[in-house]
Amino acid sequence: MFESLPDIPRLFTALAEWGAALVYVFVVARSASSNALNPNSAVPRWRLAAAAVGGLVVLAGAQELLGRAPLSLWVPGMMTAYALVWCVIRVGTALDWRWVTHMSARAFIVAELAASLAWQVVVYSHADKPYWHPVSFGGFAAIAATCLAVVYFFERRVYRQGALPVLRFADLASGVFIGISIFALSNLSFISTATPFSGRSGWEVFYIRTLVDLAGYAILFAQFERIQQSATERELASIQASLDAQHHQYLAAKQDMEQVARAHHDLKHQVEAIRAELDPGRVAESFAELESSIEQIGQQYHSGNPVLDVILTTKGRACAAAGINFTAVADGALLGSMSSMDIATLFGNALDNAIEASRRVDDPAKRLIKLALFRQGQMVVIRVDNWFDGRLNTDAGGRLTTIKPDTVRHGWGVKSIQWTARKYGGQAVTDVADHWFTLTVLLPSTNAQEDE
Repeated sequence: MFESLPDIPRLFTALAEWGAALVYVFVVARSASSNALNPNSAVPRWRLAAAAVGGLVVLAGAQELLGRAPLSLWVPGMMTAYALVWCVIRVGTALDWRWVTHMSARAFIVAELAASLAWQVVVYSHADKPYWHPVSFGGFAAIAATCLAVVYFFERRVYRQGALPVLRFADLASGVFIGISIFALSNLSFISTATPFSGRSGWEVFYIRTLVDLAGYAILFAQFERIQQSATERELASIQASLDAQHHQYLAAKQDMEQVARAHHDLKHQVEAIRAELDPGRVAESFAELESSIEQIGQQYHSGNPVLDVILTTKGRACAAAGINFTAVADGALLGSMSSMDIATLFGNALDNAIEASRRVDDPAKRLIKLALFRQGQMVVIRVDNWFDGRLNTDAGGRLTTIKPDTVRHGWGVKSIQWTARKYGGQAVTDVADHWFTLTVLLPSTNAQEDE
């Protein structure tokens, strides 16, 4: 039986396809559970169970039926097998159909690679035993599992936590085309030996199949890396644009504050001069109101850091205009050596997000924003709390996304904050509890870095 180098048993093919599909299911599941901003973002256990149990039963049954089909139905049979792998990944991850399609192409090639490599070694090592013998079956399972574990390791490293970007049609089409081409080339020898790319002997067929599948997976993996890298580059460009916008906003606000301060100073002197000349009771009352309004216009925050003072004053006025109760307790001296751009990024983005969320709250009494900047042990803590209406948009991995339709220009605030915090050796985390959204930035107390 083994001397003729038989094709891979259908049961072994089903096991390889099932294992390859689960590799991608668990890559997505682990990523979602390890970086979720809310508990609901994790992949439900019932999905994992359905993919694991249901996938094995369906794939094994389908391969058994396909094994009895005539050779003329080989291509439709392979399309059916791919569709079943697609369904297993879709059920197990609930990802967008485009990413499921791309993952399924990689999973199908991985299954071909694992099954071909394991079966080739089993045939070479145990040619005197049938495939259902424990030694043959165990050897196949061990080699295929090792191959899938290696694939899982590499996929897990590249798959950023919950951060699959929108897959463009060109990338999807190229991935599917590569997958089809690799599969066709690796199985060409089983269809016809009268081509320049077909093997003549049994071992040649096995070698070609394994090596082509290996090269094909490497190509698909490299494409996936390129997609992720391109998305990262676009993300960094948007974050940098957000940094520049916050800094320009700070500079403009600083100029406005200086003008308001001068006007406030001049008006106070004018009021004093007029009061000295006209002092009837009613006029005095009117001027008292005028002076009170001038005091409100000239109100400023004094935190110990001039850059932070400008930001707090500007955002405080925005809160007052929107009917938001804003309180801030900040020791600005803790930010003494942080660049003005980074201060504007951290506090500007944090308060902009909080103000935007507070404006959507219908009850004016619940439009609350609290900011605190303090030292705790060896850490500098920045905390911004705001009440919100409970609506929170997240992606497949639980990361916050914008509610605005323009996702290109918006949705980079939290990412800018996280990027800036990492620049100083810190981190930014978010939490949601009882309609309170909390952003916490932790920075080492020795985080001060000179502007480059």
